Amino acid sequence: MSRRADSDETRATARPGREDGDRPDPPDQPGRGGRPDRDDRDDRGRTADADARPDQPGADAAAEPVRTEEAHITAARTGRALTTSALHAAATGADTFPAVLREALGRRGLSLERVSERLKARGITISQATLSSWQRGRSQPERARSLRAVDVLEEILDLPAGTLRSLLGPRRPRGRTTPPGAEGAALQILGEDSVVEKALGARFRHFNQETSSLMVHDIVRIGESGTMSGFSTTNVLRAGRAGADRALFVLSFDDEAAEPVDIRVTCGRLAEATYLKGLKSLVLEIHFGRKLAKLDTTVVSYAVEVSPSLTPATHYERWSRTNLHEYLQQVYFHPGALPVDCHRYVREKVGAPPRAQRRIPLGAAHDVHVLTSRCKPGVHGVAWEYGP
Repeated sequence: MSRRADSDETRATARPGREDGDRPDPPDQPGRGGRPDRDDRDDRGRTADADARPDQPGADAAAEPVRTEEAHITAARTGRALTTSALHAAATGADTFPAVLREALGRRGLSLERVSERLKARGITISQATLSSWQRGRSQPERARSLRAVDVLEEILDLPAGTLRSLLGPRRPRGRTTPPGAEGAALQILGEDSVVEKALGARFRHFNQETSSLMVHDIVRIGESGTMSGFSTTNVLRAGRAGADRALFVLSFDDEAAEPVDIRVTCGRLAEATYLKGLKSLVLEIHFGRKLAKLDTTVVSYAVEVSPSLTPATHYERWSRTNLHEYLQQVYFHPGALPVDCHRYVREKVGAPPRAQRRIPLGAAHDVHVLTSRCKPGVHGVAWEYGP
């Protein structure tokens, strides 16, 4: 599955041969999550949301035209969302890199000249003019030296590690401009006319603008036939503005036979689950249970069981449009379907060639995992191969 866009999040499991709104709240229903009505599946509409999806790396599935009618599966486990204020920035009222940098400079009483001198003493040369551009939002750190300066700035300004880094968006395009905000960041990773954009329709423009992911933990389970039997995700989200109370997620599948058969939300409340058969995508809308204050955090957890696909899964990806503090991906294999080789990889954007490939060992529990700290925007995946 390909992971959400925003997560911020996205993931994808692929077949062999591929490379790497507001709605009224439904009545609370106790017990397990939603189970799609299989008799109505062919009549479901084709609008979805993005953040996680099981697509094949680097290839967009051909999509049928989106129908106007939608089918909503509204069933959820109701419970209180877990919330906490874990970042220093939560006390400042600032949620952008320039604003947090300005506030921290003012709080420490340091001039740009003094900061430049302290950076130089650490072996990093950053001019006062550059620092001024950063705090005014006219430019952002992107080169390796600049990003190293950001890490040292956090120490100089007594900020928790990652506070400034986590607020940096994707590299700014050098050519044509892209739309600002969530839509522009997603387009840089997904490209134009993506499955996620088709699934979300008009909602794509404002896709999860009120929240961003801080930490994501994906668990993928591969069954005896080598196909994905299910996955679960825990996502720590931060509110970028006061009043955020929900998030959207899009999960895409490569194989038409691989469809969601059961959805459980264990943290948060499922308000919408729409499977778009033509796009092979599942859209989830999960409510937090309360309106968040600016920079408050909440935890969303959900699990999806999947019907067997026609071909074995060979990889799983997540795409993210923002920096993640931490991303943990685990893949568990059935003892009867163990791979002979596994490796991790990164893509700059969907469809780009994989880079930073590295083999990862199979653990005693027949699992592999990848833990990435300060996870940059892009596509992050694990791929595996089976023996003859």
